[in-house]
Amino acid sequence: MNNKNWKPLFPLGRTVTTPGARELMHRTGVHPFQLLLRHQAGDWGTLDAADCAANDRAVVEGAQILSAYELGENREKMWVISDADRSSTVILLPGEC
Repeated sequence: MNNKNWKPLFPLGRTVTTPGARELMHRTGVHPFQLLLRHQAGDWGTLDAADCAANDRAVVEGAQILSAYELGENREKMWVISDADRSSTVILLPGEC
């Protein structure tokens, strides 16, 4: 993502991180802001084309948005989910939902 052209597509609301997600980010050297910026800019990570298209529609229609990223050399999965009403965004591991 080119920071010069970065433009938020939607508000994040209150941001929270689960304990498991914090531990994974710490272990892999990823800062939560990196994931939040990618998510807010429309970089949906490892989602397939259909899920990316669903997120693109969700930005316009006000539905829930989910991004999926892989962190570290073991490519451990991490999710970033924004609520439909954009009141909050959570960073979590798939098993923490």
